[in-house]
Amino acid sequence: MEEKPKDHLEPVTSGRRAFVMATASALAAGIAWVLRRGARTGTVEASVADSSGAVTIVQFSADGKRIGKVTVPRTVKTNAEWKAQLSPIQYEVTRLEGTERAYTGDTWDEHGKGIFRCICCDTALFSSETKFDSGTGWPSFWQPIAEENVREIKDESFGMVRTAVACADCDAHLGHVFDDGPRPTGLRYCMNSAAMRFVKRA
Repeated sequence: MEEKPKDHLEPVTSGRRAFVMATASALAAGIAWVLRRGARTGTVEASVADSSGAVTIVQFSADGKRIGKVTVPRTVKTNAEWKAQLSPIQYEVTRLEGTERAYTGDTWDEHGKGIFRCICCDTALFSSETKFDSGTGWPSFWQPIAEENVREIKDESFGMVRTAVACADCDAHLGHVFDDGPRPTGLRYCMNSAAMRFVKRA
């Protein structure tokens, strides 16, 4: 039997290799996107999300004093566990990136002295000292209590480009940050009351 020239086989082999590589890359990118989205919306179960590891946050005492940085295991729970812990609106906001109706939350008009903590994991998020009346019907702050305790995420939902804000520990959706706030930062952290609990200063 006559052997086919090697130069006849090479284009076929190269084509297959390129196809396999492209398919593998697309599959990997797709899996990564699903995992990232799932981690934000609470759809990834604990066995997957546990791979996120530890997180470094700043702890605060009951009277609002900064204790210091600590590295702790990231708070991860299943959908069922979150639903058992949270009210329907808290779950909708924090785990499904929802938004409560303006002027309906418990803390938009809160004027006491204290700390606003994550409703999911109790991480300190904002201080009453940076809270201001934005006239929006949502609790607003010009900076977080510690930059390590929140993280910002590019949000392209609803045909807009915004910056979402999440708890650094448990990844709870908190709200969005805008650049129309007061001095000294010029920022407006527009948060959902349902994502936080207010703890009065001891």
